[in-house]
Amino acid sequence: MEWNFKEICIVGLGLIGGSFALNLKLRGFPGKITAVDINPEAIEKGIELEVIDSGSIKHSIAESADLIVLSTPVGVYEEVLKQIKPFISNRAIVSDLGSVKGHLVYRCEEILKGIAPFVGGHPIAGTEKSGVENVVENLFEGAKFIITPTENTDREAMEKIANLWRNLGSEIVVMDPYHHDRVFAAVSHLPHVVAYSIVDAIDKLSKELSTNLFQLTGGGFRDFTRIAMSDPVMWRDICIENRENLLSALKTFRESIEKVEKLIEKSDGNGLKSFFEKAREKRRSVK
Repeated sequence: MEWNFKEICIVGLGLIGGSFALNLKLRGFPGKITAVDINPEAIEKGIELEVIDSGSIKHSIAESADLIVLSTPVGVYEEVLKQIKPFISNRAIVSDLGSVKGHLVYRCEEILKGIAPFVGGHPIAGTEKSGVENVVENLFEGAKFIITPTENTDREAMEKIANLWRNLGSEIVVMDPYHHDRVFAAVSHLPHVVAYSIVDAIDKLSKELSTNLFQLTGGGFRDFTRIAMSDPVMWRDICIENRENLLSALKTFRESIEKVEKLIEKSDGNGLKSFFEKAREKRRSVK
């Protein structure tokens, strides 16, 4: 394998950043892996688990890295880049693992102009857990990794990032950053918001019925709402940064809810059966 990098610094050592580091090691990355995190306990845990070689709460640890990867909540990208900017080597590439691209990619390019190329990236993998203690082996094996170039993206830097993720077993998909945000507002951000909302609704119904409904749930509820255990800070930032696309997706979802609501109101058995059959067939197409 050709890795192209000798030292990788991960900014934000949580589940995704930590899993990225772990799987670099498992795949035979021969270089050094460091991390920056505002929480010193995350750094200590990362070193203890041998996920990273060293780490610090200070951004200066990134000064010898030839790849810097942002793995923080997307809402703090600008602040993080401004803090780490003085320590970025003139041979470094900066990338990220965030779930929102669009204007953020352009903003990152603007902040780093004349300093380092930026390559937007998004691994389509994760769990509802958070923290470096929950890192997952082979998390990116067979998963898609979305690269979101702009007209400004350095093509050599982009190919180095693509090769890195191929080495981790990922399938590379190239996508316009704004199209990315429309797509993932629908297939990722909407389901998370719906899952959180279902839990909120069950909480309200528990109070109305004077019964703790959470103690009576079955597998269906647990499967459907598993992602409502995801990191609230991360999802707060995603919702705000991708607000317009998410609101559009919610509008479409509301139309679907209203459609099935009307069928139930009318006791339209054939309509309900048809609605469920179409949805079932679409769900079966998901691999």
